[in-house]
Amino acid sequence: MSARILVVDDVAVNVRLLEAKLASEYFNVLTASCGEKALELARVERPDLVLLDVMMPGMDGFEVCERLKADPRTAEIPVVMVTALSDVSDRVKGLRAGADDFLTKPVNDVALFARVRSQVRLKRMIEEWRLREEVSGRFENVLDAGHQPEDTGVPARIVVWEQSDFAAQRSVEMLAPLTNDVIRVTSPEELSASFDKPVDLVILNLAGGFDALRLVGQLRSAENSRFAPILLVAAEEEMARLAKGLDLGANDYILRPIDRNELIARVRTQIRRKRLQDRLQENYQRSLALALTDSLTGLYNRRYFTAHLEGLMARIGDSAQGAAVMMLDVDFFKKVNDGYGHAVGDVVLREVSQRLARSVRGFDLVARFGGEEFVVVMPETTLPIASMVAERLRSAVADTPIAVPDQNLDIPVSISIGIAVTRERGDTAAGLLERADEALYEAKSRGRNRAISWEPGMQALARVGH
Repeated sequence: MSARILVVDDVAVNVRLLEAKLASEYFNVLTASCGEKALELARVERPDLVLLDVMMPGMDGFEVCERLKADPRTAEIPVVMVTALSDVSDRVKGLRAGADDFLTKPVNDVALFARVRSQVRLKRMIEEWRLREEVSGRFENVLDAGHQPEDTGVPARIVVWEQSDFAAQRSVEMLAPLTNDVIRVTSPEELSASFDKPVDLVILNLAGGFDALRLVGQLRSAENSRFAPILLVAAEEEMARLAKGLDLGANDYILRPIDRNELIARVRTQIRRKRLQDRLQENYQRSLALALTDSLTGLYNRRYFTAHLEGLMARIGDSAQGAAVMMLDVDFFKKVNDGYGHAVGDVVLREVSQRLARSVRGFDLVARFGGEEFVVVMPETTLPIASMVAERLRSAVADTPIAVPDQNLDIPVSISIGIAVTRERGDTAAGLLERADEALYEAKSRGRNRAISWEPGMQALARVGH
């Protein structure tokens, strides 16, 4: 997972050390030596995460964090504060300033990388939901600007995995200022059963005879718990297991002995995020009633795709991030309709759409462009990756005939694919789509059932018969 990280520290040695560590894991690093420069870079470059030193002359890290979170342009950027301070009150102060986590110097490498990846994953998920909400909002005003995600009037429902009776009771007491709806579980079966109703947070203690990290994997793989925030509880000597837990998908951690104020601050942060995520998802689902999906295939339609691609290109802007678009066409589809009838043609289009959707990432977009044409939008994707995915899509359709059980048919079907990626900063949605369409025409002219990447000169080809 690549991402752009802004490292902020007034000590050059610390900056170089963190820069080298992050670069070794293939992160792109920006640096700033003071608060003002950090704020400027965050506004202009929009990094995926900020590693922010607390003790700096002039504007300290707490003030920088507060100003980042107060600015709508930078409020969604995760902030991890890095400090030599180990006092719990400083961690709580940072969390109240809006920091997403704290790392204490000297920074543990394993925890650093796992924390960065965890925060970047969360940011991208929220960005995707926001983008979909914004696109949907163009067709209906589904946003309530005055609504705060944590102000639902419903107490948070928290599930606590804790083997010790004493520790479980203490957790309930410490969480009392936030909620009285705390469910203690001591077995995987009880944990699974607790999701019979929505859960706002799961607190997992790594202590005990059962390997709690297995629970993290189980929660992330189950449909009803996939997006539930997970807070791990561990001792300082368990940093390696904590890092593994974060890498598996846990959102945060707290070290024993637990400080009440730090626990409340971390729990409140996770619940706020969960409520925001729920609101974005709810608005998005509500927008689907607005004819943004294709009634035959269930995919997004051309109207939604166009707005989505324009929104994605605007978000990319002048940044170094790229995107790929594929145009796909079912080969000789007219022969299917003419030979078997439109009802069978509809079966073919539905099955092709399902195979395409199953073969891409969760945050990629698959849409029906019209007739037998489909499009795929892949954010942050290079040409080699796009080409590999295109071949996977082609194979997913061509390798297995489409069954029509009602008529005892197995119909061989193939697709042609045109691939285009953003070429330079300032590229447009219309230009990207046009290049993908030109590459699709080239794939069809070379015999179909293949994926072709756009190259300069293709636009000179005749388009007759496309």
